[in-house]
Amino acid sequence: MNYWPLLGIALVVLGFALRFNPLLVVAVAAIVTGLLGGLQFVKVLGTLGHGFNENRYVSIIWIILPVVGLLERYGLQERARALIAGIRGATTGRLLIVYLAFRQILSALGLTSVAGHAQTVRPLVAPMAIAAAERAHGELDEDTAERVKAMSAATDNIGLFFGEDIFLAIASILLIQGSLASFGIQLTPFQLSVWAIPTAICAFLIHSTRLLLLDRALARHPRGSEASAGLEQSRDPRIGGNGEQA
Repeated sequence: MNYWPLLGIALVVLGFALRFNPLLVVAVAAIVTGLLGGLQFVKVLGTLGHGFNENRYVSIIWIILPVVGLLERYGLQERARALIAGIRGATTGRLLIVYLAFRQILSALGLTSVAGHAQTVRPLVAPMAIAAAERAHGELDEDTAERVKAMSAATDNIGLFFGEDIFLAIASILLIQGSLASFGIQLTPFQLSVWAIPTAICAFLIHSTRLLLLDRALARHPRGSEASAGLEQSRDPRIGGNGEQA
């Protein structure tokens, strides 16, 4: 058995750890894996192009973006912020945990296109998460707000990635089945789906813990207005290091 193609996985891990462009990392890892697997370079590029052409959904994107833009023009994000601001006890972590469960359940039923970054994260989930943080901890500075947005997008990714494998007719299940069959391991899609359930549960618990830790980090973080005021004081030459006028 040739184990050299597994180096592609190491390249993906290394590239993500060094924070290289994800598209470039995946493309390079795919090419390296194909070459180490004995395929010719032209064949590898042909396979990548075929996969991209078969799985692109340009028409759906062009339909979604104008709709989201129109809704945002008429105050969708403001409505979302006002809604979450009126819910007592709502925090960023709790909100994102609910969305994580929602995303995983829908993905497990095969409804992977119901939610997503363009449809829900940018216009709804991220504004609501920021509003929940500001309601509990005051105005956020730019870095903290960007961290909340990033965690909102990550929640969508994790919910989709670990939920869709539970659905029988998803492409990833068929890919896993075909890969195992090439090594003489015969499994049905139902068996693969059943064993995807413990993984999805573990992913939910681990990421939920990360979201609760995000709530704790936000509670310890100084308010954006207070941090900005302290920064301005430190820049004012008339004010000394202890906050008193020189």
